Amino acid sequence: MKIIERNYEPPADWMEWEKQYYTSYNEFICQIVGLLQSYLMNTKPSLALGILALVTIYLQASIIMDLVHLVQAANGILSTIGFH
Repeated sequence: MKIIERNYEPPADWMEWEKQYYTSYNEFICQIVGLLQSYLMNTKPSLALGILALVTIYLQASIIMDLVHLVQAANGILSTIGFH
């Protein structure tokens, strides 16, 4: 997809590098997903499932750690304003 097809301009307050990459972002993501799909189609099913399982586990662990840090930050903020 190209930005011209959607007839949409990025916001004027964006920096130049953001505007440059915004126009080709969808194309870049589609290419990366296509390469990943091509790679996984040429591998053994057990290896592809193993990679998928690892990515899923790491993603869940990352989300859990983010939530833990968010709760700790919220507790710190609430303790400074005297909320028990």
